[in-house]
Amino acid sequence: MTINQLQDDLIEKFSKAGNNFSDKYKLIIQMGKALQEMDVAFRTDEDCIWSCQATVWGYSTEKDGKIFIQADSDAAITKGLIALILYVLSGQTKQDIANADLYFIDKIRLKEYLSPNKSNAILTMLKDIKILAAEGKLLVPGTCSI
Repeated sequence: MTINQLQDDLIEKFSKAGNNFSDKYKLIIQMGKALQEMDVAFRTDEDCIWSCQATVWGYSTEKDGKIFIQADSDAAITKGLIALILYVLSGQTKQDIANADLYFIDKIRLKEYLSPNKSNAILTMLKDIKILAAEGKLLVPGTCSI
């Protein structure tokens, strides 16, 4: 599926959750729980990619021209936000990621339901992944304070 098809699918899932704040949070947390388990060998300080109130570990690999991202967090809501990003971007080409118009956050009104810190965190993660893709790089460990 294309990035836009995946975004549209997410928008559909969130529209079914209604406008209830609690239901949207439950959906985000469920998506985080459904994330593929990340190898604990990558949950090290060296693999920390974003650190704020919650820690995010991640790495990416490239296969057949597509980038596959794995990530995890020590906080349920952050892990769910990561799941949203991975749902849309993992398995896409660097060029498609770099050029993507990521409209799903606005369409599911995510910023209305998140604290300013969480809202900024997801936007920063998306921006950083797009920049890396535009530079032709994989997601590499490092620390980014948000």
